[in-house]
Amino acid sequence: MHAFLPSLPIALLAAVTLLPGCASESSKPESTTTNPRGETIHTASSGGSEGAGIPVPSDGLVIDYNVAIPMRDGVNLSANIFRPASPGKRPIILSRTPYNKAGTGKGGVDRRRKFIEAGYIWVDVDVRGRGDSDGQFRPLFNEGDDGYDTIEWCGRQPWSTGKVGMLGGSYGGYVQLAAAVRQPPSLACIAPTVACPDPFVDGLFMGPTGLPGPICVSWYHYTAGRLNQSSAGSDWAKIFKHRPLITLDDAMGMDIPFWNSMIEHAQLSDWWEEARYQNKLDKLTVPCLHISGWYDDEQVSTIINYTQASTKAPPQVARNQKLLMGPWPHNANASTKIGNLDFGKDAVIDMDALLLRWFDRWLKGTQNGIENEKPVRIFLMGANTWRDEETWPILGTRFAKFFIHSAGNANSSNGDGMLSTLMPSSPGALSYDSSDADRYTYNPADPVPFITDASFSQVGGPDDYQQVEKRDDVLVYTTPPLTAQVDICGPIEAKLWATTDAPDTDFTVRLCIVRADGVSQRLCDGIVRARFRDGMDKPRLISPGKPLDYTIDMWSTCQSFMPGERIRIEISSSSFPQWDTNPNTGERLGFEQSMRSANQVIHHSALHPTHIVLPILPSSSR
Repeated sequence: MHAFLPSLPIALLAAVTLLPGCASESSKPESTTTNPRGETIHTASSGGSEGAGIPVPSDGLVIDYNVAIPMRDGVNLSANIFRPASPGKRPIILSRTPYNKAGTGKGGVDRRRKFIEAGYIWVDVDVRGRGDSDGQFRPLFNEGDDGYDTIEWCGRQPWSTGKVGMLGGSYGGYVQLAAAVRQPPSLACIAPTVACPDPFVDGLFMGPTGLPGPICVSWYHYTAGRLNQSSAGSDWAKIFKHRPLITLDDAMGMDIPFWNSMIEHAQLSDWWEEARYQNKLDKLTVPCLHISGWYDDEQVSTIINYTQASTKAPPQVARNQKLLMGPWPHNANASTKIGNLDFGKDAVIDMDALLLRWFDRWLKGTQNGIENEKPVRIFLMGANTWRDEETWPILGTRFAKFFIHSAGNANSSNGDGMLSTLMPSSPGALSYDSSDADRYTYNPADPVPFITDASFSQVGGPDDYQQVEKRDDVLVYTTPPLTAQVDICGPIEAKLWATTDAPDTDFTVRLCIVRADGVSQRLCDGIVRARFRDGMDKPRLISPGKPLDYTIDMWSTCQSFMPGERIRIEISSSSFPQWDTNPNTGERLGFEQSMRSANQVIHHSALHPTHIVLPILPSSSR
């Protein structure tokens, strides 16, 4: 079978936006185009590279191109500064990007003009080693200190009030948090959208398998060198299959030293500490507006960031954390639809209006009351409504255990797998629980496909997994049709009891909503690599043949299940190319020279009750 299926529902990725989270730019003219992650690449249709410090007036707007910002080690970063022609001190909106600020087209200028007319100065900066900035680009590394130095430079300028706010998405969200935990005095607030997490969390840089997902090598190709690299001639589907991962960069025709360094450090260690911020969120000193979407392929980061900052930061900081979660992919707030799935006219909001209220409050001191509004605003898919809440998870959420059952033949959607709140072997479950386990063989040469486009642009979405669920190496467990609406909203976790005959292997779990017409729509999923079951910093091979318990973080979702729909989970051992395939040999990660099949047993007895924990909202909260 092929290694992955094409993702038909992700056609929205061609949408034109300035930054993730800015819907107002999605219909701007051709002078603005997006990179594959939804961040904007500009064409220079409104002014070019005029030289450092030469003001270019444009209807009251002055643009200073290629202004040098010195870092502590002597490296200069390049900035374009958009400011009003009139004199005076103003707060700063700072955006740092690895995707080249090179020039700004009409759509980008119009957006910046909106912020400048609202009383701000906007500063765009190429990160180290990208665009016009000096130095070497090492993803994640340097961003904390460079961010600190850039913020303080902005705060010292004669046209600055000394207060700096930051915005940006994806990597542009990561750089905000990496700098913020270092407590730059001039930083007053941030607004990270779809921010990248620490290494070993999601998979773009390093995932919970200890390695980056193969699909992510296309991002490293894109950001190699100073300019964005075209991959139009790359056969990514073929490249992703290459093994070992240490030479995956060579297979795509480009030597990327940082890729090799990552693979050589395939576990959490001190080597990664400079690139981490999520273990330092208790050091935050500024208000943060955390923005993401349920189908953002880095969604887990935003949830972690809000949860940690709102509970571990000092009280005066914790109470000024906000969480906004929409029905969006990584290219957040760009459309009311993901493929053919329409979330209704309210799914897209005026993000810039929200951002201006946020910055007005924390950069100007405007008493607009935003800090008094409920801190959590989330979109309930299916019901297609926004909810304002006091907490995340939502107050009153019941975390219900749904256990798997079968007569030993849960292989594929044609099997006898059942999902129920009844414990295994309980009297009510005996009619469909005559076996204590299900079995399948995982062959890494024929991994279970993950439905996605063949690049890093959007890793998966609300795709239909009916065809995938016909495989015998996918165990499928489904509830009967629901008789009443059930709202599942919050973090999802699976507790798996499994046995393998391999010294190392993987286990995956996916949550789906089964529509009345049979469509099995993906909601969220997760993976555990056996050697990391005790933590990403504690790898150890397992004893074959011994039942072990595994906890799988499946991220979060917020979905209404309507009467007639069903809740389904899939259990398997691969999801390619979302994650690298485990060769089951226990060899050094990324350097494996061989592979073998693994015989897997998923237990569901009273002693070993495999289950998923679902967050169910009280019906009274609707």
